[in-house]
Amino acid sequence: MGVALTRSAQWTAVGHGAKTLEVTPLNEAIVKEIIMFVESFIYKYPQEANYVFVEPLEWKTNLDPSAFGSGYAVSGTTVKSEEVDKNGEPLLYLSVPQIKIRSFGQLSRMLYIAKNMKLKEAQACIEDDDSESEIKMKIALQLKQLDLHLLNHSLKHISLEIRLNPGTVKNDIELLKQFSGKGKQTVLESIEYTSDYEFSNGCRAPPWRQIKGEICYVLVKPHDAETLCVTCSKEGVFLNGGKTDDEGQINYERKGEIYKDLVTLLKEKSAIFSENMSKQEIKFSEQPQKDQPNEAPKEEVAITHKASVTSRKSTQEKNRINLGRSQLTKRLEPSLNWRTSVSSKESRNTLRDTQVEKHGGKLEKSRSSVSPGRAQLIRKSVEKIEEIISDSSSESEEDEEQPDHRQEANADLPSEYWQIQKLVKYLKGGNQTATVIALCSMKDFNLAQETCQLAIRDVGGLEVLINLLETDEVKCKIGSLKILKEISHNPQIRRNIVDLGGLPVMVNILDSPHKSLKCLAAETIANVAKFRRARRVVRRHGGITKLVALLDCGKHSGEPAQSSLYETRDVEVARCGALALWSCSKSYANKEAIRKAGGIPLLARLLKTSHENMLIPVVGTLQECASEENYRAAIKAERIIENLVKNLNSENEQLQEHCAMAIYQCAEDEETRDLVRLHGGLKPLASLLNNTDNKERLAAVTGAIWKCSISKENVTKFREYKAIETLVGLLTDQPEEVLVNVVGALGECCQEHENRVIIRRCGGIQPLVNLLVGINQALLVNVTKAVGACAVEPESMMIIDRLDGVRLLWSLLKNPHPDVKASAAWALCPCIQNAKDAGEMVRSFVGGLELVVNLLKSDNKEVLASVCAVITNIAKDQENLAVITDHGVVPLLSKLANTNNDKLRRHLAETISRCCMWGRNRVAFGEHKAVAPLVRYLKSNDTNVHRATAQALYQLSEDADNCVTMHENGAVKLLLDMVGSPDEELQEAAAGCISNIRRLALAIEKARYS
Repeated sequence: MGVALTRSAQWTAVGHGAKTLEVTPLNEAIVKEIIMFVESFIYKYPQEANYVFVEPLEWKTNLDPSAFGSGYAVSGTTVKSEEVDKNGEPLLYLSVPQIKIRSFGQLSRMLYIAKNMKLKEAQACIEDDDSESEIKMKIALQLKQLDLHLLNHSLKHISLEIRLNPGTVKNDIELLKQFSGKGKQTVLESIEYTSDYEFSNGCRAPPWRQIKGEICYVLVKPHDAETLCVTCSKEGVFLNGGKTDDEGQINYERKGEIYKDLVTLLKEKSAIFSENMSKQEIKFSEQPQKDQPNEAPKEEVAITHKASVTSRKSTQEKNRINLGRSQLTKRLEPSLNWRTSVSSKESRNTLRDTQVEKHGGKLEKSRSSVSPGRAQLIRKSVEKIEEIISDSSSESEEDEEQPDHRQEANADLPSEYWQIQKLVKYLKGGNQTATVIALCSMKDFNLAQETCQLAIRDVGGLEVLINLLETDEVKCKIGSLKILKEISHNPQIRRNIVDLGGLPVMVNILDSPHKSLKCLAAETIANVAKFRRARRVVRRHGGITKLVALLDCGKHSGEPAQSSLYETRDVEVARCGALALWSCSKSYANKEAIRKAGGIPLLARLLKTSHENMLIPVVGTLQECASEENYRAAIKAERIIENLVKNLNSENEQLQEHCAMAIYQCAEDEETRDLVRLHGGLKPLASLLNNTDNKERLAAVTGAIWKCSISKENVTKFREYKAIETLVGLLTDQPEEVLVNVVGALGECCQEHENRVIIRRCGGIQPLVNLLVGINQALLVNVTKAVGACAVEPESMMIIDRLDGVRLLWSLLKNPHPDVKASAAWALCPCIQNAKDAGEMVRSFVGGLELVVNLLKSDNKEVLASVCAVITNIAKDQENLAVITDHGVVPLLSKLANTNNDKLRRHLAETISRCCMWGRNRVAFGEHKAVAPLVRYLKSNDTNVHRATAQALYQLSEDADNCVTMHENGAVKLLLDMVGSPDEELQEAAAGCISNIRRLALAIEKARYS
């Protein structure tokens, strides 16, 4: 502002020492802009508005103390704000005629109070400056110049930095290998990686070193120097400490300076390399060119590509320099650009593929045409790069990459395109009446058509429409928002709206007293906030709080409540607010903001309405938010489940889908599952299974049934409603998202004997076994659980065995996902227990026993517990027990003994107990220090752990040394307490173990006296 007042404002004396502004249109325009900025400051930047100035703004005011209302203490000719700083000083102090203001918030409120006098007050504030202001302003300008200088200086250094990537390093090493060997003309004797394993990202460094940016390590043997151990990292290449003599491990510490690449380092370290490398320079530089993909086979294509690039650059320059060309020139430019984009299609595809590989994620397709209206977007390229890089989180930018469609030639453009261009011209240069007429005419076009949407964007219409939102004319705002609402369904348009700063303006409109404006702004925000950056902008500008307030607009409306028109408007405002919140709620931070703003009670109240258009966004928002535990607790507290169940009976399929999905999210909690049953929600869920045309709704309904089936009482109800038979029928010809839920529900139902019989009679075993060959992780986890539950029935087990189901389960032990491994192992337990000739069946799987034993090396507790359970069942066959003993099962089990996980403790103890029944395994467990940790298991609070541990100790106590270890670790006292347990197996095992220890003691006593 200081620069503008110094250079642009017109003062009555030289400089502005006289502190009086001339009465000119320019000065009036500058002051009005300052007023608009200050008035909106409190809404756009609420945190900054509370910042207290070091020195107050002070001037002579014409305001009367009586103009100040609530928030101010008025006493005669003095006014003090109730808002104070940390020292208790008021942020606004008026003592007629002097006024002092110490924050932007109070300055903004003062201008609001001033009303018609705000222009005079602003001018007085600017003119009445202290004598030091000019010096301060000059110092500030100098500091700003220094800041810009430092930024430019930093950018020069940053531009010189070269960051390496795995592909570049690999190419360099492979090329150097071609020029290495024993000959005199070779550049090196040898160059080799220290590790042969290459990760999926192309790096060979261990993961904990990849975090530090390191890519790989190479051993280089020059002709004239010792072997060099080199670290290649993203920052450059440097020598490390080499391999240690003892273990051959690499000393990762840097031992010298960093070079930009491997060739530069080797030239520095080896004179022969530098000399021979210069001879091979031509070969070395030509090689990459031969390897480049998608090179044009003909010179003609290369010339075309070069011409297209030149054309695009020249078009961009023309658009930057001259935006005021004649209409004819504007009409010609887009078609030329589109023709160019067709000719350079191959080159753009290659470029896009390179960018996708570089950023490791989706990338919005670049556009070759840059029209006058879009030339301003070039400045925002940095934001685009940031957006691309940040596209990796739980919430994605877009569900899929949207193509940028262009017409191939000028003749293919519809007449609507050129008509819209003319209308945008009137929007830019017309008066208020012409602007309204142009907006109405533009609204008459089919704005759902992509050609019309892109036409508005390509001729600079978006900038004009967004600028209109900042005017004081309500009709212009409404017309602009109606158009923006329609065209913002296009993903490219919504991104451009965010780039042009349209969202903060729309957020501010949410405070408007006009309900039509609120509705249109909220609906447009709902369309735009489909990607992460847009949702973040809405939250940062206070949009979440304002949208939540829209849900309650009817309560605070000053208009007569008896009018049905006003009630309808209130409902529409709340609906639009819910619609925007639904889009915004896909972000975790926004979910928290909605909850903190009090959105849950308001959503619960709106859920009781009969308006379906209102219910869909309300339930949609609740469904998105219910993924968080805080929301699920609040949903129970607000009694929302009852209304969700009620709306399952609606005729609207979309509403049914969202209600079912919300129940699916909430039904993780047992109390919620009971509430669904008590409010009669299970029957409509079961009946909705019969409608299979709408796959999205079917997925939501089956998901809700799956989660509700976790409670046994609900399973009984589903059996009454014949839902199990229907679920079996859905095991074929359904998408994976449906199958995951269907199989999950059947897995829960299979825990009861009656349901297992129903599934077998309905022919459900075969489709379940067929699903074991899939690759979907969630589906495999659910299928293995269901198959394992069915295998409890001998009749079902026969079918599973006949269909080769056991072999398929065993093969899933090789799956890379720990959850799939664990679930497959649990499913194998009943299969082995109920198989007709289990021992022979297990031995028939080539390498099967070795695979199971090796899984004991896993780090996942669930995998270890499930594998221990499998080994327990395998070891029931003596021949199999002998084989797994040879595979080293005893030392592996002993290593797991020091665990605090009760589930693992129980199954580990059972496995040890079973393995003791072969050869000298009892002695081996003692030698591998497994006995003492087992004694500590007796201090667990789990009775199942006690039983399994007592049985293991009983088997181990057959060896005298183990008895001594048990006695030393206090096993006798703990076992004595368990002899009185109501569990007979625990009683017997504890007593047997004490008996063995006592016999040993008596034998030692007898031997001592004899």
